[in-house]
Amino acid sequence: MLYSLFEYLNKILNISGTGVFQYITFRSAMAFILSLLLSTIYGKRIIRFLQNQQVGETVRELGLAGQNEKAGTPTMGGLIIIFATLVPVLLFAKLQNIYIVLLIVTTLWMGTIGFIDDYIKIFKKDKQGLKGIFKVFGQVGLGLIVGTVLYFHQGVTVRTDTGKTDVFKESTGYVVTPPPVEEKSTATTIPFFKNNEFDYAELLAWTGEGYEKWAWLVFIPVVIFIITAVSNGANLTDGIDGLAAGTSAISVLALGIFTFLSGNIIFSNYLNIMYIPNSGEMTVFIASFVGALIGFLWYNSYPASVFMGDTGSLTIGGIIAVLAIAVRKEMLIPLLCGVFLVENLSVVLQVSYFKYTKKRFGEGRRIFLMSPLHHHYQKKGYHESKIVTRFWIVAIMLAILSIITLKLR
Repeated sequence: MLYSLFEYLNKILNISGTGVFQYITFRSAMAFILSLLLSTIYGKRIIRFLQNQQVGETVRELGLAGQNEKAGTPTMGGLIIIFATLVPVLLFAKLQNIYIVLLIVTTLWMGTIGFIDDYIKIFKKDKQGLKGIFKVFGQVGLGLIVGTVLYFHQGVTVRTDTGKTDVFKESTGYVVTPPPVEEKSTATTIPFFKNNEFDYAELLAWTGEGYEKWAWLVFIPVVIFIITAVSNGANLTDGIDGLAAGTSAISVLALGIFTFLSGNIIFSNYLNIMYIPNSGEMTVFIASFVGALIGFLWYNSYPASVFMGDTGSLTIGGIIAVLAIAVRKEMLIPLLCGVFLVENLSVVLQVSYFKYTKKRFGEGRRIFLMSPLHHHYQKKGYHESKIVTRFWIVAIMLAILSIITLKLR
């Protein structure tokens, strides 16, 4: 909104100083500051509202130290994150940008699924919440929307080399290089490889000539899988105070660096990475999102005054997945979101091993004292604030390693 207003003031009325809104860096900084203020100032009011509505967390008997004290703590705190993210985005971002539209849709879509899940748990007194099949349907639905738009929308392109060399123009005598061409593509980035671009369409090369037009048969299912996996990973990570919000903020900040560089033709040329026109605008959304997560940590750090619930965790996972896909860095997710991955794997391994040993030995055995992994360390006697801090440190290391892949090939 403000972007369009200041664009009018600058180009039509030529008012001095209004051109600053043309810069992504300025608008990102403003979005971050406003988001941080909204989440910290109005977060308290939202928490008070949740308390008045008796939106309290129901705690399971897990035998963990300090767990019973959390009963009654307001949940659905993801509303703070959603509110503090969307308001600055609506004010400072280019709302006609297709990437911004997709991220707003993702935020509202996943937030709605999480809200319904929390509502059923709290007001319907059903600890299972929204049935898993309906959650998956919602995640698949979002994946279909995101995958279809990214594949078919004409505003989603990448800029590649035309394959031509310098050309001599007889009329001027100058040697010129034809500019790169923006084109539709399902190419993505493979980390740690020198020629690190891979096109999903190549998986259909065996079908013969014209296989490129069927690339959506591969691309859209990949998008669905990534969105489903990452959103569930964030959901499982949200188990102790500050863990999901902190690790997510670190991962999103790293994605912000990728987004800014990939959306800037100068930096992308220098780093020899894929240039994605118009994608730099996502930096404004990312700045707002990071501000909201940090502001939420003001109340979610130990001892938490509010929990994000599925309203927040599913939204966080969905946004991270869409950001990574849009900036063509989805293959970095296992590294960048390594904490989510390990938390997921700990549950899968625990359940699988328990079922296997029960079938074979008649008695279920466990790999971990408890899953997800953060509960394993709680069972070992570590205080949850120490666990969270160490997980943050791991997330920072993984984020730095992910950024290094820009040059480490």
